[in-house]
Amino acid sequence: MRILRTITLLAALHGGLMAGPALAAGPNGGRTTVADGHPVEMVSSGTGLTFFVVEEDGKPLNTAGLSAKAFVQSGGRTETVPLVGAAPNRFVGALKAPLPAGAKVVFSTKVHGHNLQARFE
Repeated sequence: MRILRTITLLAALHGGLMAGPALAAGPNGGRTTVADGHPVEMVSSGTGLTFFVVEEDGKPLNTAGLSAKAFVQSGGRTETVPLVGAAPNRFVGALKAPLPAGAKVVFSTKVHGHNLQARFE
């Protein structure tokens, strides 16, 4: 099972399983992309990492009680960051160190019974 998760993560980090690359800056000043119809914005500040998720209809996704993970790939290493849901539509977590320039980040959660993954480069 661990091997399958590793293979899935590696494929995701190389663009095989998720939304396209990050788009323009979002309303919170972060990088944005669309994953399975959901706009997702990533904001990093120091060691804080926050993802804002919006429903397909543009309304904030209720993230209370939900969890997610972020996978940060940089310098040949991958850090897994646990994220917790925070009102109204945020997932928040802490990095071991500030996000390095050029890092690739994969956000992964489950909403409405389906997996949601967003990629930021």
